[in-house]
Amino acid sequence: MERCSSYSAIPISLPFRGYKMSYHNQIVNVDNTIQVIVFSLGEERYGVEISQVKEIILPTQITRIPNVPGFVEGVLNLRGQIAAIINLRKRLGKEPKKNDENTRIIVIEYNNATIGMMVDSVSEVKYLSSQNIEEIPRFLALRDDSRFLKGVGKLEDGLLTLMDLKELFSEEELKEMKG
Repeated sequence: MERCSSYSAIPISLPFRGYKMSYHNQIVNVDNTIQVIVFSLGEERYGVEISQVKEIILPTQITRIPNVPGFVEGVLNLRGQIAAIINLRKRLGKEPKKNDENTRIIVIEYNNATIGMMVDSVSEVKYLSSQNIEEIPRFLALRDDSRFLKGVGKLEDGLLTLMDLKELFSEEELKEMKG
C-alpha cells in the first residue's frame, strides 16, 4: 500500500495553558485552573470565566426601549443581531456612572439571547487555580439575590469576586430582554 505524500499533520495549539483535548475533543482543565476576565465597577474588581464571554466591545449607539427594567439601558445592533444592554452597576444596586473611555460591554450568549453587560472597565485576563478560590460565605450564598456569586478569587494584589453572568437574571427577566 502506498502512502499519500500530500498528507501532513496539522498541529493543534491550545489557547489555554493547563488544558488538553479530551477523548471527545473537548477542552478539559487538567490542573484545576480557570481563566477569568477581570472587570471593575468602581473600586471593586470582579471576574467572570472566559468561557462565558462571547466578546468585549466599546459602547456604541444604544437605542432606548420604553417599559423595561431600570437596569436595561436599551438595545444595540451587534453585526445584525439585536443585543439587550444591561448596566451592571444598576443591576447590582450601585450608583450609576457616566460612560467614559474605559467603559466596556461584555457580551454573552444565554438561552438564545445576546446580552451585553456594561462595566466601568475591563483590565486583564488572569489564571486562577482552585487553591486560590474560596466559597462565598454561607449567609451570603443563601440569599436569592446573590445566586450569581461563584466565589472569591485570591490574587497577589487583592481579592476578586467571581460571578456567573448567566445567573444575574430570573427567567422572567430573560424573557423580557428577549422581547
